[in-house]
Amino acid sequence: MRELTFENVTVRFGSRRRGTVAVDDVSLRVPAGQVVGLVGESGSGKSTLARAAVGLAPLASGRISPAPHERHVQMVFQDPYSALDPRMSVGESIAEAGRRAVDVAGLLELVGLPGDRAGDRPHLLSGGQRQRVALARALAGDPEVIIADEITSALDVSIQGAVLNVVRELQRRMNLTMLFISHNLAVVRYVSDIVAVMKDGRIVEYGPVDEVLGDPRHEYTRELLAAVPRPAH
Repeated sequence: MRELTFENVTVRFGSRRRGTVAVDDVSLRVPAGQVVGLVGESGSGKSTLARAAVGLAPLASGRISPAPHERHVQMVFQDPYSALDPRMSVGESIAEAGRRAVDVAGLLELVGLPGDRAGDRPHLLSGGQRQRVALARALAGDPEVIIADEITSALDVSIQGAVLNVVRELQRRMNLTMLFISHNLAVVRYVSDIVAVMKDGRIVEYGPVDEVLGDPRHEYTRELLAAVPRPAH
């Protein structure tokens, strides 16, 4: 169990003079064994920050710990249909991600799938099942930190809740450190201990989820809350 920290992280695409700053001097702490929900609109820099944590977006400046090359951080991506190699069975994809011998059936059962699905190809699985396999694949790497990047946004509403329940149960059972990225405040409230609000590449608010979403201090957080659909009466 280990915390994830971003210290003055900047990610820039293009040249210094003509490039775009996607992440601007961000400092963020994900405490060990807790879930930090990172929320913001599309283009706010959330996914770029996540990709930087696993070495997929180069830093212009700053520091991330654990460093991406240490392989202590695993990421689950948004699109369950492109996350798995269609030429490999489910079991092969999970085993490939392990740093040592992997109990594939045990990992599948841990994410709520029968162990005998290990021989299936990805095309036989639904989106929700694929995302569970992606979770199992991330766990096969024996990570200390998991980053989940909009992992339910591509799924049907009817199965989003089931996947979120798996995520929450896994985190609690394994005491995982997790950065959970979403544009959906209801989802963030459900799974997170702490929430960080990101706007234009910067963190504008950070604190316990009930405190931030119950009494937000920043105008942008209030705007996000106001945009949440209200149930019809």
